Amino acid sequence: MAPDDRGLIERVARGDESAFGELVGRYQDRLFTVAHRLLGNRADAEDAIQRAFLNCYLRSDTYDARWQVSTWLYRVLTNVCVDELRRRKTVGFPVEAPDAGAIVEKPGQHLDLRRALEKVPTEARLLLALRYVDGLSYGELAKIRGISINTVKSQLARGKSILRKALR
Repeated sequence: MAPDDRGLIERVARGDESAFGELVGRYQDRLFTVAHRLLGNRADAEDAIQRAFLNCYLRSDTYDARWQVSTWLYRVLTNVCVDELRRRKTVGFPVEAPDAGAIVEKPGQHLDLRRALEKVPTEARLLLALRYVDGLSYGELAKIRGISINTVKSQLARGKSILRKALR
């Protein structure tokens, strides 16, 4: 977290548009990466980050300073992405995850992995992406999704189990 993120979000809450532009500049690439991995295509990811930043701007006065600004932004974005996934009732985030090679052993298995991921419930799929693609900790995941660390662990275990079974 940049040392002045909290001050920046306070300025946004007071209507400072230049502070909002700075906030967008700091986080848009990271948020785009998450949205693209979860939604599977550039256009949907761009729409999701726009909606997330709009929500952040409109609700910046509700920011709780006990949270890191990045955690708050991830939470807003993941809620937007989950809503989109539910809306279209399809699944998809690319399998370009750094550890995808650990799961995909043969070149032709990428499609199998994508199909297997479609069988994982949305919440578990979201946590898998944030954990194994973006490297977030259990604590960060719990805050972002508003659930306990134990729930994070059980959802991740469930998602991995479903993936293993589907890939057999």
